[in-house]
Amino acid sequence: MTADPAHSTPAGETLGETSTNAADNARSAPAGGNAPSTSTNAAGNARSAPAGGNGSADGSGNTPRDAVPTTRLGNTGLEVSRIVLGMMSYGKPDQGAHPWSVDIDEARPFVRRAHEAGITAFDTANVYSAGSSEEITGQLLKEIAPREQVQVFTKVFNRMRPGPNGAGLSRAAIMHEIDASLTRLGTDYVDLYQIHRFDPHTPVEETMEALHDVVKAGKARYIGASSMWTWQFAQMQHAAELHGWTKFVSMQDQYNLLEREEEREMHPFAQATGVGVIPWSPLARGKVTRPWDAQGSGSRSGTDEFGKTLYRQDEDANRAIVDAVQQVAEARGASMAQIALAWVAGKPAVTAPIIGATKEHHIDDAVAAVGIELTADEVSRLESAYTPRVPSGF
Repeated sequence: MTADPAHSTPAGETLGETSTNAADNARSAPAGGNAPSTSTNAAGNARSAPAGGNGSADGSGNTPRDAVPTTRLGNTGLEVSRIVLGMMSYGKPDQGAHPWSVDIDEARPFVRRAHEAGITAFDTANVYSAGSSEEITGQLLKEIAPREQVQVFTKVFNRMRPGPNGAGLSRAAIMHEIDASLTRLGTDYVDLYQIHRFDPHTPVEETMEALHDVVKAGKARYIGASSMWTWQFAQMQHAAELHGWTKFVSMQDQYNLLEREEEREMHPFAQATGVGVIPWSPLARGKVTRPWDAQGSGSRSGTDEFGKTLYRQDEDANRAIVDAVQQVAEARGASMAQIALAWVAGKPAVTAPIIGATKEHHIDDAVAAVGIELTADEVSRLESAYTPRVPSGF
């Protein structure tokens, strides 16, 4: 139940290399030290709907209309729902690198159910299912709401075509890809245009000026970034500030109970600079949604090549964390997914986690999660087994 940016590239393509010098390695914590604990998001919880007695948003076992509250994205005036529906699961299975994706007819009821529950923000990327995710996103959103009532997020970086400038964050690539994305989405603008990764082969000034021009042309309302080292993100923000260009308003990073390294640098930096965090994989590819010995072997787990690279560090600690989620969930009479997502949504840096939905209960669990306020003791139980690990996913 994740809607994180899969960040996988089409077959045969690789992401830009990331540096492994001392500056990068400084981001990891010393061995033996737990990630710093952070308090629950009091402001976010104050905006959330009351928790239902059985974990549902209204206590009835059903998801009421407009149950998901809204909040501002970072320090911007943009209102977004406290849950973002990730559209990576929706695309043509025979296109791109996601053979587990579902086509438009299967996707329609999930998108409609999400919107009825109050989810107004939808995240996709040009690379998802080779562009067909954007096509499905655009078509389904037209069916359910006027354009101004939904927020459309998409991303650029991964290879979309062979030859020069078919990938990356050069001015040539960005200017071509924003137009291609708008065509597939069937809209004149996106609310949030994000870089999917850091491009080590393009000067940051070139990328930031190109993104600024995209905003000034009216093709994007805001810009954001996704997983990278904090120093890279800070470098890009600094370049924009120096030149008076548009700065990033969001960071879409990997954050969940099994991967908390962003608490060390990225999240404090985001909070200090007014950047909203919209985490991908808040449920760790589903690993925190079921008992450890019941881990799935479905179609996605068998074909998600990118997912196979995640959550393989310190499996003893991971098992203990999953066991803690199960214990807290059973004590509350809630699902494990609700507890794990409530933990993410309650963190002070987090604006809205990105979830995926290919089953009805995925949306019900997400809606219920924003109404759950974990106690300090529950948070401690969920966090205590965590051990430092090498950041992954980029």
